[in-house]
Amino acid sequence: MENMQNPPQTELVKVEIDGSTCHITLNREEKYNALNVQMISELCEIFEWTAKRSAGHVNQLHDSDGQEYLRALVISGQGKHFCAGADINMMRDAGAQTAEENRKDSARLDRLFNSLWAHPCFTIGLIQGVALGGGAGLIACCDYVAATENVKIALSEGKLGILPAVIGPYVYRRLGSACFRRLAMQASRIDSEEALRIGFIEKVVKNTDELHIASVAILEEILSTGPSAVSLAKELTLEFDHWALDDEKLRQFTLDFTSKMRGSNEGQEGLSSFLEKRPANWKK
Repeated sequence: MENMQNPPQTELVKVEIDGSTCHITLNREEKYNALNVQMISELCEIFEWTAKRSAGHVNQLHDSDGQEYLRALVISGQGKHFCAGADINMMRDAGAQTAEENRKDSARLDRLFNSLWAHPCFTIGLIQGVALGGGAGLIACCDYVAATENVKIALSEGKLGILPAVIGPYVYRRLGSACFRRLAMQASRIDSEEALRIGFIEKVVKNTDELHIASVAILEEILSTGPSAVSLAKELTLEFDHWALDDEKLRQFTLDFTSKMRGSNEGQEGLSSFLEKRPANWKK
């Protein structure tokens, strides 16, 4: 297995491994971190690389060299803005392509959002400035989002005569049907107060310095939770999202899921540590 300290080589995305946390920074500041083909491809590669090296995925805390497997991702943007969405030149060029070529472009974007949405690590978004279009899609895919009070978020595609279809499933799951529909039709920017009220973000802070403080606080909380429990919580949620069978089968599924977790090494460690009044082996 590739060394944990050697992530994929990238130009438009900065990657830093700090113990069990991977810090990912969009680094196209002069373009407000707009998503072009290269950045999208680099992010996909990073998300997939980190997923394979997550503690929840491998069901271990350390590799054979004693290095920690990953338990959290922290995603941020360099400069004044988190992400202005898809690069307008990329979108313009796509208009001249065939329907099949456009579908390939859309598939690349969907790979990006889905790999973040289903990532086995706990994902934290730290947002400042604007998060428009695909930038709003990225934060919709995160498990926890902290934003500065000056943030502006928009499903802005409608202003260009298109729709937020690719990011749609992820924003829909985060916000619900009516709210997603309204924001897609308005295509206007919402402020931090509204974003917090509708559940687009979890915390508002005054400035970027306080974003770091907020990330430290939630990291401390999540690192006290069993890593497999974190990953399997996502798996369980995805099952609920896609469940097409009757309620009785759903109840049986949850019983099987619970039984599996209680009998797992992590479940036994968690229960034993509680009874023995000691920290579980995953707590820092």
